Amino acid sequence: MMINKLKKIIAYFDNLSFKYKTSFLVFIIAGGMICIVILSQISTFTIKQDFDVLFDKRTQNLIKLEHIKDTYKVNIQDTIHDLQSNELSINQAKEVLLLAEQLIHKSWSSYKDETNQNFPKFYITSFIKEFFITKETYFENKILKKSIIKNVDKKVLTIKKHLEEIMNKKQKDSFSKLNLEVNAISIYITSLINYELSLAINEKRNTQKVFNTILIFSVISIFIVFLFSIILSVYIINNFKKLHNSLEQKIEDKTKELTELNSYLEVKINKEVQQNRKKDIIMFQQARLASLGEMLNNIAHQWRQPLGSITMIIQSFQTKMYHGKLTNEFVDEKVHDALLLAQNMSTTLDDFKNFFSPDKTKNKFFIKNCIEHSIELSKYLLEKENIKIKLKIKEDIELNTYYNELSHIFLNILSNSKDALCSNIDKNDRIIKIIVHKYKNEVVVNMLDNGGGISDEIIPKIFEPYYTTKYKSAGTGIGLYMSKQIIEKHIYGSITYKNIVHKIKEDNKTYKCSLFTIKIPIIDPKG
Repeated sequence: MMINKLKKIIAYFDNLSFKYKTSFLVFIIAGGMICIVILSQISTFTIKQDFDVLFDKRTQNLIKLEHIKDTYKVNIQDTIHDLQSNELSINQAKEVLLLAEQLIHKSWSSYKDETNQNFPKFYITSFIKEFFITKETYFENKILKKSIIKNVDKKVLTIKKHLEEIMNKKQKDSFSKLNLEVNAISIYITSLINYELSLAINEKRNTQKVFNTILIFSVISIFIVFLFSIILSVYIINNFKKLHNSLEQKIEDKTKELTELNSYLEVKINKEVQQNRKKDIIMFQQARLASLGEMLNNIAHQWRQPLGSITMIIQSFQTKMYHGKLTNEFVDEKVHDALLLAQNMSTTLDDFKNFFSPDKTKNKFFIKNCIEHSIELSKYLLEKENIKIKLKIKEDIELNTYYNELSHIFLNILSNSKDALCSNIDKNDRIIKIIVHKYKNEVVVNMLDNGGGISDEIIPKIFEPYYTTKYKSAGTGIGLYMSKQIIEKHIYGSITYKNIVHKIKEDNKTYKCSLFTIKIPIIDPKG
């Protein structure tokens, strides 16, 4: 499905004029340039966003240091002052101071952990750093920072010691010492804040320079690419025009050549047509002769069985007369049978005459009557070979189709079964079994015999025309072919064959059997 759609799209563009094709090319290039501009701007501002995020991370340390400074001022120094003025009890002061120590320890440890890590730099490349950020670049003084952190650590321990003394009431001058230490540590923390703030401001300034530089380069690159694309488009369009003009000229030349060639071919074709008409007349006559020969073969095949039965009836008169047993009743019965066979032979001529005609009429009949009629037509030959017929009708269905043609199908299969049974099976075990039942909207007729089946190599060929395993004097090989043509093209059913193992008799003995399955639609799909 997708391949077909793609082919249609390609065919559509092939049919466009040169003007529309070039416009489409320019549109694609312009659209590509616009996409490049949008993507480059998105990338640039994404970098800017990353810079801002890194700046925010840098300023987080400032917030932590301010929290530590405020905690010492509010939670510790003010609490000690309230304790000294007896506005707080010793237990209340302990709770506040303990919470303050925990907050200070957590914030200070977090700050030192991040300080020990390598904080991400904002510089993109050494080239940009060297040529665009050389002036007013702030270098981080790690020695000074470590010294301040070390002093703060000492002050933290000292303040903790004075707090323990105050809580244990060991020294009276601890209040004044504690205030001095808190003021000292506030100074150190303020130095750290100023240090971090200066570093953040300078890095912010440098990253802004980097961003501006990237933005300028991006705009210049986009302009260059856009200009190059315009030049390339103009160059491609001009080459397309030249190619288009040259192709048009070649097409005009080829068109003239084809016109001359067509004029020559027209004369030659007229001569060939006249010669072919003569050949067609000869072939038509040959086809009529071939059809006539095939028709004669079909009639001979269909007449062979009733003629054999008529021969047996004539011989029965002679036999009865020799033994003095010829009676009027016997004569009437055999004459009736012979007339029935002759009528069937006459009907066969009409059926073959109209075999391929579309105006044949259908009849309503029961499947049981059609099968019994076919058995009746072949009973003399079957009786002669001591072949027993078992007919089992599970449900007698009324059909509206071609009675005689369906009867011919049954006769052909009975004839094939008779030949197989005569060749392979003893006279006492020759059985043909016919089972009829309804399945969905079809009548299914199973015709089987215990003649040993057909070789697996031959089965795919049995419905081919003129294929037979019999001697030429015994068969033409068109019976099953004709049956398949009738059932499929006229009755719109199907016929299949397979070998089966079946208990065809009541003695529970299994036989290798041939099974023909004929399916006939109850409702004609063609109306």
